[in-house]
Amino acid sequence: GQRQRASLARGLALEPSLLVADEPTSALDVSVQARVLELFAELQRELGFAALFISHDLAVVDLLADRIAVLYRGELVEEGTGAEVLGNPQHPYTQRLLASLPVPDPAEQAERRARLH
Repeated sequence: GQRQRASLARGLALEPSLLVADEPTSALDVSVQARVLELFAELQRELGFAALFISHDLAVVDLLADRIAVLYRGELVEEGTGAEVLGNPQHPYTQRLLASLPVPDPAEQAERRARLH
């Protein structure tokens, strides 16, 4: 968590209008991850910078993103608001990605995966 906070401080030292954050919460436990994300969101509100937040963790993406872009093999395959992309995915890759997320109910998980085959 300290390393991520220090990296964030270094990135903001020059008062950028855009900050690129590539997997800033990877390898952190959930409680530390939450604190880093809260700090990130708070600083973004206070300082008004735009952020390109790169992550494979869709829960984090849903929490932070105003808009979501999905890349597949280096190509942009889907883009929109969180509600559009996560709530009604259009591209087969996005659909598979969302269906692969674990849900507490095994029957629901099986149903989600079956719809894709």
